[in-house]
Amino acid sequence: MSPIRTAPIRTTLRRAGTVTALAAAGVLTTAGASFAHVTVHSESSAKGATDGVVTFRVPNEEDTASTTKVQVFLPTDHPVLGVLVTPQDGWSAKVTTTKLKTPVKTDDGTITDAVSEITWTGGRIRHGQYQDFNVAFGQLPDDADQLTFKTLQTYSDGNVARWIEETPKGGEEPENPAPVLQLTAKGAAEDAGSAADSEKSATGSGSSETEAADSDSTARGLGIAGLIVGVLGLAAAGFAIARGRTATARSVDE
Repeated sequence: MSPIRTAPIRTTLRRAGTVTALAAAGVLTTAGASFAHVTVHSESSAKGATDGVVTFRVPNEEDTASTTKVQVFLPTDHPVLGVLVTPQDGWSAKVTTTKLKTPVKTDDGTITDAVSEITWTGGRIRHGQYQDFNVAFGQLPDDADQLTFKTLQTYSDGNVARWIEETPKGGEEPENPAPVLQLTAKGAAEDAGSAADSEKSATGSGSSETEAADSDSTARGLGIAGLIVGVLGLAAAGFAIARGRTATARSVDE
């Protein structure tokens, strides 16, 4: 009966192993595809945020070619104002501005032009590497929930990866998605920071109270231990005196 049972078990294990391997391969393939996308992120992503930095991360997904050119197109319907390009070793940046259809009023005046394209050339991103391109901004728009930055990535063999597809709401991510920066509500970052500070303060206060309680407990423990040692010392002294008197009495009697 043992061989009859063993064969199905081995078959089942082999099938389970195959399914697991295929699932793992699928996860790795999906992860690899995701990592290959050009992405954008910023620590200052609230609507209307000022004086921040947006970072475009460009990985190289080609095995036999290097990335030699990156073109990022900035939205002009919800423009990013006061754009400045951070110098990048080995790369030269060309900035293109466009006249806005609808001027933007700011505290410093009315803005009629904004950066619509930034092109980096001269450098190389090799296989298995990525490059971060930092762009400083003066102000993000306050009338949009997200900003889409369509991007073209040119390789040394002439191929161009077009990261320009927009993800529909509630839909699956397209094969070549455009980098998207999600904007948070105004003051969300400040509120989060205030909440974190309050929590930190509360935690610190709780820690202080705990430390004080621990100190009181320690002091009480030491005091009790001292009393016990004192009592034992007195008892020992009394015992020594009693023994001395007994010895003296015996000597006199003799």
